[in-house]
Amino acid sequence: MLGIRKKRTPLGEWLDKKGILQEWIVKEAKLNKFTISKLANKTDLMPSGRTMKKILQAVRKIDPNIKQDDFWRM
Repeated sequence: MLGIRKKRTPLGEWLDKKGILQEWIVKEAKLNKFTISKLANKTDLMPSGRTMKKILQAVRKIDPNIKQDDFWRM
């Protein structure tokens, strides 16, 4: 199972729940694997607006109802 015993962000938890690997977002959003890893695991990080937009566009291919607030509190 993905994400066992890891502290995960809402983005990381969503990936685990859906059974999606971080590499999928790396490819779909055209972002660096280290960026996605940090955003899935480090709860104190906030992505830039551009990065947020790319991630949201990618995850909406799976769940069109995802909102920014589902992953990041502004």
